[in-house]
This record gives sequence, structure tokens and C-alpha cells, in this order.
Amino acid sequence: MRILIRPRPPQSLDPAHRVVVRAARIGVSARPLRVLDFDIENRPLSYLGSDFTTAEVTTIAWAWTDQPHAVTVYLLGETELPDILRRFVAVFDASDMVTGHFILGHDLPMINGALMECRMPVLNSKMVHDTKCHLIRRKGISCSQESLSAMLRLEQSKVQMNQMKWRAANRLTPEGLALVRERVVGDVKQNIAMRQELLSLGYLSSPKLWRSGTARVESYAP
Repeated sequence: MRILIRPRPPQSLDPAHRVVVRAARIGVSARPLRVLDFDIENRPLSYLGSDFTTAEVTTIAWAWTDQPHAVTVYLLGETELPDILRRFVAVFDASDMVTGHFILGHDLPMINGALMECRMPVLNSKMVHDTKCHLIRRKGISCSQESLSAMLRLEQSKVQMNQMKWRAANRLTPEGLALVRERVVGDVKQNIAMRQELLSLGYLSSPKLWRSGTARVESYAP
């Protein structure tokens, strides 16, 4: 008896490319998935009680992973929040999958909350590849984007912000807006490179479907 073993694409292969490989096997033409990398910044806004503060979105930046240098940025203070959200939702809906660092626990719920406050439709369900939440099981290392990028020896570095820089950014001063623009653009570019390296090493599990109405609450661990 012969056992025929068909080669499989390596698990580290980008999910966007796996779809093309599977389609080619069955003779169906397919295009690569459009994967959108994005990041937000936010500022404290109001107290709920004691020292617990709520926040609002101040910045959204994004880029397609196959065009990492073409980063689009919208800043509160230059553009009204509803317009920022509309423009993000348009590219979010045009994407097949989104990626970012801890977007399951922070960015996606924050954007949904902002949409609710603006009385706008919330995000549709979407395939998500989170470079923190979808890491393989591990212990003894920091999973922050900055630490992971350093461990992977990436050229892209995170733009540092001290308290005075954040105060300027959160007050929407011209100087502060310039700083936060640089930071959020750097985060998007860094995460695109980091995700590719994590994929090549087999350190990321498969993407998961994020359901806007039933998102699991994640807790952050540095």
C-alpha cells in the first residue's frame, strides 16, 4: 500500500498567500488578500469614578501591508472625529483582514466606542491577525511591540514619548500633533515588519474572525 503525502505550505506562510496557494490547487483564480495594518492613539477624557478614566480616539493611521511606506494618518485637531472614523471605516470595509498590535483588546473596541458616541454604525466583523494576542504560547519575554521588535532585531524603532510630549499631543498643539503623527506612523511601519518576521519564524497562530458584537475582552500584559 502506498501512502501519498501532499506537501503543504509552511505554517509560517502569510495567510494572505495561503489563500492563493489553496485556490491554485483547485484551479480557481484568486487575488492576494488585502491586509490592512492600523494603529490608534487616544487621550484621557473623563472620570468614571475614583481614578478610572475614559478616553477618546485622537489619531488613526493605516497602511496596506504590501505598501508599508504609504501610511495614511488622520489627527483630531486637524480633522473632526466623525470624518476620521468614516475614512477609516471605508478602508476597514475594503480590507479582507486587519492586523495590528493588541487591536483585539484596545484599538477595535475603542473605535467601536467612538462610532457609538458619534451615532454611527459600528464595525463589521472581520478577520484579524493580532501580533500580540495571536502569538504562540510563551513565558519569560515581554510581548510589547517595542520589546518584540528589539528581540527580532528589526531596524524599525518605536518613537518614544515622555509625559511632556504626551501632554502636548493630548492638548492638540501643533507641536504635539507632529509628535504623535511620527509615533503612529512608526508604529504601523514597525508592526508590518514585525508581523512578517513573526510569520517567517512561525511565531503567530492563524488569524481569527473578530465579531464586532461579541468581542472577547482581552487584558493587557507587557
